[in-house]
Amino acid sequence: MNTLVLFLIFCQAFGAFVGVLTSFWGEISYILAMRDGKIDAAERTHLRIIGNGLRFGMTLLLLSSLALIIVSYTLHGALQPAMTASYWIFISFAFLIIGISWFLSRKNISFVLGSAVLLTAWWLLVYLTLGQLSISYGAAAALFIVLAAVVYAVLCLIHFLALHSKGRWF
Repeated sequence: MNTLVLFLIFCQAFGAFVGVLTSFWGEISYILAMRDGKIDAAERTHLRIIGNGLRFGMTLLLLSSLALIIVSYTLHGALQPAMTASYWIFISFAFLIIGISWFLSRKNISFVLGSAVLLTAWWLLVYLTLGQLSISYGAAAALFIVLAAVVYAVLCLIHFLALHSKGRWF
């Protein structure tokens, strides 16, 4: 049973890495596509492929997390995952990523703000999955807000330079 748990933890971490890498790749691709001021069909197809990578990463992450919860329950673990703060932080970030992605697809939120929230949430999900983020729920929320504001400011600067530099920076 330890082999199954290790495999599920690997799948969870792999899903988180796929998510963070494809979100970072998507942001770079979008910035490069917007240099000319419009996105053509080839660039749109490229961005759609990146979206499929994000969907795969989140699906793998959530399915392996569900399997870990079921395995913990069947093994009669002393501490069930739902009783820990890290589980609820994990679930909150996962739902935040899903919700913001939905808002971005419907154009209900600005692209830069949505990208900043998604990049920050994916990175914090990776740290949480690897066990490097062991803090309370309130501290995680505060850390997320501060990091998202910093990433938002950096993305605004990058988008400004990409649109106004005539290709000299990228």
